[in-house]
Amino acid sequence: MSLDPTIATRLVHRPPIPGEPARAASTPIYQTATFALDPGGKGRWDYTRSGNPTRDVLEEQLAWLDGATGSLAYASGMAALAAVVRLVPPGGRLVTGHGLYGGTWRLLHQAGAVPGVEIAAARGDGLAELAEAIGDRADLVLVESPSNPRLTTVDVTALAETAHRAGALLAVDNSLLSPFWQRPLELGADLAVQSGTKLLGGHSDLTAGVVSARDAGLLRRLAFRRNAEGTALAPFEAWLLLRGLDTLAVRLPRQASNADALARRLAAEPAVRRVHRPAAEPRGTVVSFETGDAALSASFLRHAELFRPGVSFGGVTSSACLPASTSHAAIPPSERARRGVPDDLVRLSAGIEDAADLAIDVARAFARAQRETAPGLATREVRGTVPAAGMRRTQEATYEGASCAREGRP
Repeated sequence: MSLDPTIATRLVHRPPIPGEPARAASTPIYQTATFALDPGGKGRWDYTRSGNPTRDVLEEQLAWLDGATGSLAYASGMAALAAVVRLVPPGGRLVTGHGLYGGTWRLLHQAGAVPGVEIAAARGDGLAELAEAIGDRADLVLVESPSNPRLTTVDVTALAETAHRAGALLAVDNSLLSPFWQRPLELGADLAVQSGTKLLGGHSDLTAGVVSARDAGLLRRLAFRRNAEGTALAPFEAWLLLRGLDTLAVRLPRQASNADALARRLAAEPAVRRVHRPAAEPRGTVVSFETGDAALSASFLRHAELFRPGVSFGGVTSSACLPASTSHAAIPPSERARRGVPDDLVRLSAGIEDAADLAIDVARAFARAQRETAPGLATREVRGTVPAAGMRRTQEATYEGASCAREGRP
């Protein structure tokens, strides 16, 4: 493309597949395992595990989004993370952030993904704690920013400088923001990792992972191992992810606006003790909160109608979960407590529904949950109704809440 388009334009104007005869408006799904070769065994594509035209278009889009030398699409976010941590050689040293997704913790500490590697975790979320953990020697630093589910952030540029002084690569799990809002490679990171299942796909209908690299040599190392291990994304999922990217610039601002409204509503809710939401833009599509009462939090989830119970986030339909019993269940309770993931913590993922409907649902769910867990406690009447499927909302409701930074509610 000769123009220098914005993200919204580029995402719906994909690069063509070289030599594609029909000039299809939608990238075709090359649902094939093998490709015909010339008599000398040569050809651009030979076997889908090694390369596929549909996946090639996806990876070109992803590399452009991330500002990367190249991107690789994997069968899942965990496959992508496994590829990254295996860059650490036996005898090497891997430093992880304090806030770590439960699946990543399981991969490192229970699945033995990096045998013979020292794993050091930062004692807190700040740059100082990470620098202390890195010390003067490390091979790889892996952080989430924002972290899941407490949504803590770190100065990626400063962390990259610290990691590089110690001789380490920096990998940033960018799943909660995506390259639409944050490009870790432009901030100094060496690798950007994300779950394509979530914001990039956006429709809860695929599983995928992405690794983008600044350095071509690093990308070649990852590509060689992906081909050898057979962890590449399949053609149909690659096509679904391309389709999800088409609407990324439309979906994400709406979801972020809904998440901001939810944070304000939660901060005004007497049953909520603490709301977790990044203080500065970009804030993303997720908000989490604590009630101080695990039974109340569980009851809230049971009574919410528009927040579907689910372990993922980033879809167009709002969802909710208790991380301690879902996404972070693999982490032992004592370790979860140390990492700030208590049993009462609720994670909400904002979809593209009407913000007023979501606010009504939150208020009604809390009212019902309080009646269920504390029957003698008087609760105020909640006006408005959540619409049934296919029906319009019958009554508007508006809520004005305090700042989402409000904490320590008794």
